[in-house]
Amino acid sequence: MLVREQPMALGRATQELATALAATYGPRFAVWHTDELLFGVHEGQLVLRTLGGADVPAPEVVCVRQMPGSMRDDREVTLLRHLERMGSTLLNPLGAHLTCRNKVWQMQELSLAGLPVPDTLSYATAPLEGVVRNPYLEAPCVVKAVSGTKGRQVFLAPDQNLLSELAGSLTQEVPFLFQEHVASSHGRALRVVVVDGEPVGAVLHTSGHDALAANIGNGGSADLCSGRYPKAEELAVEAATVLALDIAGVDLLFAADGAYTLCEVNAVPGWRPAMTTVAPAITACVNRRLTARDSTVRRSSTARQDLSRRPTASY
Repeated sequence: MLVREQPMALGRATQELATALAATYGPRFAVWHTDELLFGVHEGQLVLRTLGGADVPAPEVVCVRQMPGSMRDDREVTLLRHLERMGSTLLNPLGAHLTCRNKVWQMQELSLAGLPVPDTLSYATAPLEGVVRNPYLEAPCVVKAVSGTKGRQVFLAPDQNLLSELAGSLTQEVPFLFQEHVASSHGRALRVVVVDGEPVGAVLHTSGHDALAANIGNGGSADLCSGRYPKAEELAVEAATVLALDIAGVDLLFAADGAYTLCEVNAVPGWRPAMTTVAPAITACVNRRLTARDSTVRRSSTARQDLSRRPTASY
């Protein structure tokens, strides 16, 4: 398992998963922090090493618990790319992490696949003061940082005046996106955890004090609801498949017509303590990847043996 640099403490869900993987795989399993590893090329071969200089074999499977939103291209992303090039199987693949760390990238892929998403507007280098005056940007709207996490930097702009006032005060380290406010889902969001194309847990988040975001950290409540919203779970599976995610936390909103729309998809999802099916599902996913790798190695070995047994042609 690859986690953030020290001294960042493991999140509760990550610790639960680490405990489950350690119980299943014993000494085959290890937790590495991103600041414990060096990587590069030695004598023409890709290498992975500790700070003390010990060589580390490329892991067969790497369960990535590094939040995509905090990844940097020249740091964590490069490490993940190196591991993939060394032959490790990443859960989730690097490409899926990159797509999920940018909320606009998600919307692009989900929309192209024909899945329901809210109307969304963002920008590259346009001045924010000009963006909020665009005639296609209507208030109320939800404002989000393109790479924000855990409900941070998400708020509702109820009218155009407030939106214009905010434009001058928002930090612009990353762009923002402006998204249609799904009023029928205000303060309510459904989180479905998907593992290997199966919904393995669902929870209904409800905000407190009429807040927009329904995150627990913002004072909201959680109600386990697996199987209660089957159409939403089907849509969550579709979204995870489109984004090539082995493990996903899919957040959905309740549309006015009784349908659902996709809010965002998380590549490193958390889950509630009572969602006891999630960690075993991820452990089983890891086992399937290990088994698939073993089968590939056996087939390659058999093919090489068959070639070596072929009689040499004489002329």
